Amino acid sequence: MGLKVGVFTDSYKPYTSGVVRSVDTLKQELTKMGHEVYIFAPCYYGNSQKEESGVFRFISIPAPTNPEFSLAIPYSLTINDTIKKLQLDIIHVHSPFLLGRLGAYYAKMHNIPLVFTFHTFYEQYVHYVPFGEKMTRNIVKKFCSEFGNNCNTVIAPSIAAQKYLQGIGVRVPIKVIPTGIPVENFEQNDQLWLRKKYNISQESIILLFVGRLGKEKNVGFILDVFNKYIVKKTDATLVVAGGGPEESALKRVAEQLNIAHKVIFTGNLSKHEIISCYYGADIFVFASVTETQGLVISEAKAAGLPVVAINKNGASEMIENGHDGFLTDLTPQCFANRIMDLIDNYTLRHKMGANAKESAELISSYNCALRMVYCYLSLMDRTRPGECGRDNKTKQGPDCCKGTMWSVKSQ
Repeated sequence: MGLKVGVFTDSYKPYTSGVVRSVDTLKQELTKMGHEVYIFAPCYYGNSQKEESGVFRFISIPAPTNPEFSLAIPYSLTINDTIKKLQLDIIHVHSPFLLGRLGAYYAKMHNIPLVFTFHTFYEQYVHYVPFGEKMTRNIVKKFCSEFGNNCNTVIAPSIAAQKYLQGIGVRVPIKVIPTGIPVENFEQNDQLWLRKKYNISQESIILLFVGRLGKEKNVGFILDVFNKYIVKKTDATLVVAGGGPEESALKRVAEQLNIAHKVIFTGNLSKHEIISCYYGADIFVFASVTETQGLVISEAKAAGLPVVAINKNGASEMIENGHDGFLTDLTPQCFANRIMDLIDNYTLRHKMGANAKESAELISSYNCALRMVYCYLSLMDRTRPGECGRDNKTKQGPDCCKGTMWSVKSQ
């Protein structure tokens, strides 16, 4: 019997972010397995896309520091009746704020097991709050800790995130289940699309960054490295794929450094176009130090790209240093040296790319979703015994409490 899962998230399509991709990927995999997934998310006004089934939208307002991001007003006259009508088995929240708190409220009201995925080191994003950064950091830590301890289980996408949660006082069970990669989407693609689309010569080495252009992604660091150490030594092009609040500022930096002719800002792209970017590039570069996982690193590896990234937090767990990429200090010269190692050595670049593609299969979206299902079922047994509808065969499978990021093989 399929589960009915209510997902409460403060961001969803058409907004683009790692959280949105995570929620969407999980929904697709759960649906393929025969489960029903219902999304409760903000409304994005001016969006002309046809609404998918099973999505419930809340009235929202633009965020003051990021107008592309909508802040939901967590109130609805009909939501209580909707939840009762849906007869949800699990409520899974993807934020400790706004709609996450609303989901937690209704989970408690209706005695529904509550799961919280900790996607973000929120204290690293306080630059979006226009006052008291230090005070805000402390408030956010306490807020996340208290919220987590009111859930039945917290999901961490990496061991680094798990340790962080334990460090700020989360005492409920914390399971490490990364956001999986739909590896079937990366089986084949047009390797020439990127060069044709942006008129990049065949001789130029393409360095690729993919992500939302916010301060926390540290794209300015990549531009600095590219300017000082890369573009002066070799024929290279830097492609920055994605949009966000820092896009205009980063374009100005590229112009000021006189490298605008070698840097391509694509703006927001479709999912298929992003995959084409991965396939058309030579090296993936990533300088964020705030990632709980670094989903784009997994995507780049799935397309066979070697990665150069900063050895910090979740990103450090996505790369085996010297095998499928390089991990470096947050030092421009060190970061640049590893990029040049790959540029100058085609054999090394090709070998690391092949290793990257192989290791990416260890976290297929199917396997990660399967682990999430076992997590849901174990909670239903504990909180509402006898109601999960499982037979003896369904009960068989890995214990999600024991899983680590690399423990599930692709099926």
